[in-house]
Amino acid sequence: MSVDTLTIPTQRAETSRISEVDFNNLQFGKTFSDHMFMVDYKDGAWQEPQVVPYGNMSLSPATSSLHYGQALFEGMKAYKDKNGDILLFRPLANLQRLNKSAERLCMPELPEDLFMQGLEQLLKLDKDWVPTQEGSSLYIRPVMFATDDYIGVRASLTYRFLIITCPVGKYYDKPVKVAVEPHYVRSAEGGAGYAKAAGNYAAALLPSRKMQEKGYDQLIWTDAKEHKYVEESGTMNVMFVIDDVLVTPSLSTSILHGVTRDSVLQVAKDLGYKVEERKVAVDEVIEAQKAGKLKEAFGTGTAAIISQIALIHHDGTDYELPAVEGREISNRVAEELNKIRTGQAPDTHNWVHKVSL
Repeated sequence: MSVDTLTIPTQRAETSRISEVDFNNLQFGKTFSDHMFMVDYKDGAWQEPQVVPYGNMSLSPATSSLHYGQALFEGMKAYKDKNGDILLFRPLANLQRLNKSAERLCMPELPEDLFMQGLEQLLKLDKDWVPTQEGSSLYIRPVMFATDDYIGVRASLTYRFLIITCPVGKYYDKPVKVAVEPHYVRSAEGGAGYAKAAGNYAAALLPSRKMQEKGYDQLIWTDAKEHKYVEESGTMNVMFVIDDVLVTPSLSTSILHGVTRDSVLQVAKDLGYKVEERKVAVDEVIEAQKAGKLKEAFGTGTAAIISQIALIHHDGTDYELPAVEGREISNRVAEELNKIRTGQAPDTHNWVHKVSL
């Protein structure tokens, strides 16, 4: 279907909840905006889209996504510039990844015009929910899940796609302590690790909890075969600065293709830093720390953008990293990215999409 000129049918919330929100004290993922975008897929096509008040949905106990995990999501952010206009950062890159995830999970592709008009209309309606406080943004969560009320093992014939939004502050308020995971596996080559499949995150909860009980904030995931090579950190891509070179694991079917990851690497190159995408051995990172060559380590992702790593635990030993204040590359890249996202710096890569109010 084409929605180029279609005004999506909208049911407005009777009363806004925005007056209940303390925008100076936002917890990530706890407060949701007044409306959501929704469209169903059946009979081989996307049906009539709609914008409705945010609220609960009725589902059959036999809904197939509850049984077999055909569910995926995305994460992106909206900001306001100094003129009060809403800016989206790389929405089409997120749509591209959403559709790659859908392909891997045997789900239907979402057309660009349907996605963008639904997203824009939702943001226009809830424009006052986009916060303006330093470090804050409107987090946008697209999600798709199977809706057949059938418990036979097969790809569903019906699906629901939603976009919900929530105003958020900083995801991490301090540098994190991470531990190298020596046993559990997040993903394996040939699996669905590169997709934002809901099940990927469920499988990570137990090992994450075990490490948190030992005093660490997150994990460094290693390869499934030998546990020798770094893959990700928690729910983020991970990067290191070794001998003034920004190094990150190269992409594979077991590593999420991060939009923030790609943006950080491009901005680093634009600023003149040397960047390497390659296999990164755990031993290389630890030896670099011992030799004083590991100058920075951080995670990248939509929620945190750049999350500084203060300490890496490996094989019974805690290895402390240099102070965050002196980290040149990550701090400079983070500052430049923030300026681009909020319209304070030239957008030379055409990453920013302005929503016309």
